[in-house]
Amino acid sequence: MTIDTGIHTSDVIVIGGGTGGYSTALRAASLGLDVVLVERDKVGGTCLHRGCIPSKAMLHAAELVDGITEARERWGVKATVDSVDWGALVATRDDIVARNHKGVEAHLAHAGVRVVRGSALLTGPRTVRVDGVRTDDAGAHGGDAPGVRDLVARRGIVLATGSRPRTLPGLAPDGRRVVTSDDALFAPGLPASVLVLGGGAIGAEYASFHRSMGAEVTLVEAADRIVPLEDADVSRHLTRGLKKRGIDVQAGARLLDAELLDGGVRARVRTARGETRTVAADRLLVAVGRAPVTEGLGLEAAGLTTDERGFVVPADWRRLETAVPGVHVVGDLLPPPSLGLAHASFAEGLLVAETLAGLESAPVDYAAVPRVTYSSPQTASVGLSEAEARARGNEVDVNTMPLTAVAKGMVHGQGGMVKVVAEAGGGQVLGVHLVGPHVSEMIAESQLIVGWDAEPADVARHVHAHPTLSEAVGEVFLTLAGRGLHQQ
Repeated sequence: MTIDTGIHTSDVIVIGGGTGGYSTALRAASLGLDVVLVERDKVGGTCLHRGCIPSKAMLHAAELVDGITEARERWGVKATVDSVDWGALVATRDDIVARNHKGVEAHLAHAGVRVVRGSALLTGPRTVRVDGVRTDDAGAHGGDAPGVRDLVARRGIVLATGSRPRTLPGLAPDGRRVVTSDDALFAPGLPASVLVLGGGAIGAEYASFHRSMGAEVTLVEAADRIVPLEDADVSRHLTRGLKKRGIDVQAGARLLDAELLDGGVRARVRTARGETRTVAADRLLVAVGRAPVTEGLGLEAAGLTTDERGFVVPADWRRLETAVPGVHVVGDLLPPPSLGLAHASFAEGLLVAETLAGLESAPVDYAAVPRVTYSSPQTASVGLSEAEARARGNEVDVNTMPLTAVAKGMVHGQGGMVKVVAEAGGGQVLGVHLVGPHVSEMIAESQLIVGWDAEPADVARHVHAHPTLSEAVGEVFLTLAGRGLHQQ
């Protein structure tokens, strides 16, 4: 449906078509609201086009390569990897992204959401001007020429403009020698060596991918451990797993400087021991975090400001509403405790849409939102780390079990662990932390345990299938409930 010329009024205007924006739009439309979604690029945002989906497609390919190596070296299956056809790999990845993109567009069209292509500028607390505008119908049928449209929201505006990778001074990404997480998978070919700067989830995933593809990888993290937002035992087990695969993990280290060469980069790194090392690599991947995108959005015209980090801070976290009534925020524009995760933004979108429709909706429980790193080995966690629980004054019981203590863990042979943090004396489960193969698929149970304030005895009543990796989770809870079979 093509938007009429002139000023268009709708119930809700959503600015940004990433996971937070399109989930808001879909839910609001399902509740009978008239919704306009403004997106200057493609609906789906960073997650679909440059982040979550393409990276996990590539990591699946990496897992296949690792599996062939394991088949030969551990299981006696005489298989080898002759080479990786980069073009074929990219084509499969792009096909997966394209099909998902079409799916999102179809959902929006079916829901009756009007999608407007162009750059949005707030002109007031209820008004938006879109420059370079075209609608999906106009673009498909050669209709309206690009121009300007003024939009008015009766109920509210939702800001969902997302984030971009942070960069370093003097190291401008060129898409070849210096890349960010947004363009790393789109750089030409497979490098023989990579220096990954930043040991959070994104850095660990890209280090893991490139190692699987045969690259020599150095991973540098300024904090004293990688994935520093996770439980210390998670960091320790992940570090061990990455080092076992031949990745040079340098925590407590920092980049001193880097020189661009014709064929790559040469960098100096100060290690945790105070030594200066020179690292030469074909590619430098900068993964030092992401920054909210608010430039050119016209926040001032709507009476909005950002904090010193560039985030738009809600005045009411229960409704994700700013100090300007009717203006809400979802996704990467939110500061902590929001997690900057796609699945958290889905929950935020549902909350805001229901709020704008006049429904009472429970606030997002960020402590119960799972966190996953898709490296090899994987990590998955939900709730508080042991240190966080103790820092809040809790007396806690902690139980840890290696995945290799169960038969299926031995079969996989990657090591890893299950760790549960609970209130002392059989009280509420505060956090669950997993490291190992496929633990991203095991975290849903733990999410329910933490989200529903379960106690170890509640979980211990439920039988876990044998032999599975998940029975290690069950065994830890049995032990905390005083019923363990394989632990003291």
